[in-house]
Amino acid sequence: MTRREFITLLGGVAAWPLAARAQQGERVRRVGVLMSYLDNDLEAQAWVAAFYQGLQKLGWVEGHNIHSDSRWARGEDTEALQKFARELVALDPHVILSSSTPSTAALVQETRSIPIVFAVVVDPVGSGFVANFDRPGGNVTGFTNHEPTMAGKWLELLKEIAPRVRRAALLYNPATAPYFEQFLGPFKTAAASLGVEAIASPVHDRSDLELAIAALIRVPW
Repeated sequence: MTRREFITLLGGVAAWPLAARAQQGERVRRVGVLMSYLDNDLEAQAWVAAFYQGLQKLGWVEGHNIHSDSRWARGEDTEALQKFARELVALDPHVILSSSTPSTAALVQETRSIPIVFAVVVDPVGSGFVANFDRPGGNVTGFTNHEPTMAGKWLELLKEIAPRVRRAALLYNPATAPYFEQFLGPFKTAAASLGVEAIASPVHDRSDLELAIAALIRVPW
């Protein structure tokens, strides 16, 4: 996703709960932001900056008619995300922007009334955030940029790039990707048709990732 697309996407979707309240007067609206990244992550900072630029184009200016509160934590740090979600909800914002599945899950546990807009959630229906894509229902809406059958396409592309590949691993973190089984099916189906051994490799942290890669390297491809 390009930076311009991100500006358009977030600016447009964030406008709906704010605009709905625009008729209530000129008081300052409050916006919460819960990011599944550390606050020194340059790419995530650029995304948030794009979000505020999008809001500004729609007439919502920080320090003028909106006030924002941001919280940052790694996606795998569920305790920190839950703590920050609780803090943001306690501030009673008009809308909360969520950056991922873990942050959205934390927010949904804290409120079923404050509007939540997620930027990237792989499986919002399966995660229980929305009823369906056509009519989300409830207080949650947003965008997804993944679809499970993509896992098969990933393997097909890998096979085109490296035709001699005989084993392929799908790495995922069960804690932050509870939807992983939906991707495993298409991945394994594609692997069978391509004559590739499909390996599911759950990793929880950097050390798990290093071990998983080392294990793959030790076995001839």
